Amino acid sequence: MAVRACGVGLTVLNAMKGQMARPDGLPRVPGHEITGVVAEVGPAVHAVRPGDRVMAFFYLTCGRCEFCRAGRDSLCRDHRGYVGIHRDGGYAEFVTLPEANVLPLPEGVPFVEGTAIPDAIATPYHVCATRARVRVGDRALIVGAGGGVGIHMLQMVRLFGARAVAVDIDDAKLARCGELGAEHTVNFRAPDAEAQARAALAGGATVAVDLVGSDQTLAWAFGLLGRGGRMITLTTFADVGFQVVPRRMVVDELEVLGSRYCSRAEVLTAAHLVQEGRIRPVVSQAVPLEHVETLHAMLREGRLFGRGAVIFAA
Repeated sequence: MAVRACGVGLTVLNAMKGQMARPDGLPRVPGHEITGVVAEVGPAVHAVRPGDRVMAFFYLTCGRCEFCRAGRDSLCRDHRGYVGIHRDGGYAEFVTLPEANVLPLPEGVPFVEGTAIPDAIATPYHVCATRARVRVGDRALIVGAGGGVGIHMLQMVRLFGARAVAVDIDDAKLARCGELGAEHTVNFRAPDAEAQARAALAGGATVAVDLVGSDQTLAWAFGLLGRGGRMITLTTFADVGFQVVPRRMVVDELEVLGSRYCSRAEVLTAAHLVQEGRIRPVVSQAVPLEHVETLHAMLREGRLFGRGAVIFAA
């Protein structure tokens, strides 16, 4: 594939720090949210042709186990790793991928905006449709709402009919969250942040999504669940946890659920939502590859709103 753009988010930095998995060998080209044009295909490839506009699927899966056959690709029993970690990714002009990891990018979706689809938008779709089962009337709490996944999670819960309370530590990001559908915004660092969130949720969250993954944010989100609430965790940092009180779990029938990436079918659905204008990709900064460290610095400092992207000339 001739790469046209590749998304830049915290997953890339986590991979570079070794928090995702150990690569098969170094050096390794990072980047997994890839869009581009098929340049060449192997003799056994039939699903794509040179010239096709495409995007990449993150997980390298077997396609044969019961989970793959059931459309739960991220739970593959013979998982071969990740694009950008176990094989070279999109921080390069060209990338070689298995046929199964190449999906069509809909016409009319620009390459830069399309980088948000395979992870930052498809992951929220998986959360809302499959894990949290978001429905009309839900009260959704999103912790880390100004980040690359968070800002699309906010849009997705709204699309599914929920009211949204956005939580972040940056007032400028929170203002943008309000523009994109959050009914209330809360700065996590405010002295009365918990009181603000409780008032906004009016009866507690029926859905709480934690995208930060610290001991503090996990416990905070769990404490704000209302009756019948579902809490979704998406981070995998080692030695992080919080106390779950069985009595409260039973009395309020609470659920604490993990959510791991998404399926290929969910990526395609996410792409159609973007094509139809129902979800707006938020890629606030796009730079040539030689300036990618600028985006990495913004991510580390918490200054990047939504996703970033590196771009390559056609």
